[in-house]
Amino acid sequence: MGITRNPILWAVVAFVLIVVAMDTFYTVPENKQAVVLRLGKPERIVNAYNPKAAFGTSGAGLVVKVPFIENVIFVDKRVLDLDMEEQTVLSTDQLRLVVDAFARFRITDPLRMVQTVGTEQNATDALKRILGSKMRNELGKQPFAALLSPERTALMDDIQGTVNRQARQYGAEILDVRIKRADLPTGAPLESAYLRMRSARSQEAATIRAQGLKQAQLVRAQADAEAANTYAASFGKDPEFYAFYRAMQAYRTTFSDNSSTIVLSPNNEFLREFEGRRTNR
Repeated sequence: MGITRNPILWAVVAFVLIVVAMDTFYTVPENKQAVVLRLGKPERIVNAYNPKAAFGTSGAGLVVKVPFIENVIFVDKRVLDLDMEEQTVLSTDQLRLVVDAFARFRITDPLRMVQTVGTEQNATDALKRILGSKMRNELGKQPFAALLSPERTALMDDIQGTVNRQARQYGAEILDVRIKRADLPTGAPLESAYLRMRSARSQEAATIRAQGLKQAQLVRAQADAEAANTYAASFGKDPEFYAFYRAMQAYRTTFSDNSSTIVLSPNNEFLREFEGRRTNR
């Protein structure tokens, strides 16, 4: 009877029950994985990543744990961004490049992640170091032009595969690696590179023009030779018609300008076709 009449004792009991309930029940969001630790050691995973599991069937929701003995670490289940800091890379043609890259990854084994690095932030930092080192090594083996060509996609795929093998030890999977920007440092290196590029393009243009001029001369010479052969064949078949045709062309060219004045003697050879052809009878 004393317990039922003591409101302070009831309040204490209710408070203890609330604390126990709060430490017993917890909610796992659909976009999170929960690693349950018992006395600091990983015990089980709730709502673990499973690419084949249908939405809403992976164990998210209200979950029970042993109060005061077990605690929970939440790990993101979604695809995460790994935004790299700008890095300076020396290409094979001795150009310093400022590379800005990014990657996307997902924690596929949260238990391994907790056992190796402890937290999601530590895993992100470890992946940044691995990716940065690999990119410096691989990009340093390439000329500057390769970083601006379609070959860059294959290079990024190779880097992704290599980094992915190392990322598995942290329970992570690299889904994509891309270069956002690869530029020369501003100032003298950039101006020097522009000057070399302009010089190279000028030489290339001069070479193309020289080849075009040579080809044009060959085509023109071939056309002149064919025309000469045609004229010769025509002259051989009908010399009088050929002479008449050539005279008509000469008259057209000479008298096309109405303002021109030409003074010739009547028996000039140039005017022979005007006089007509005499036939012997």
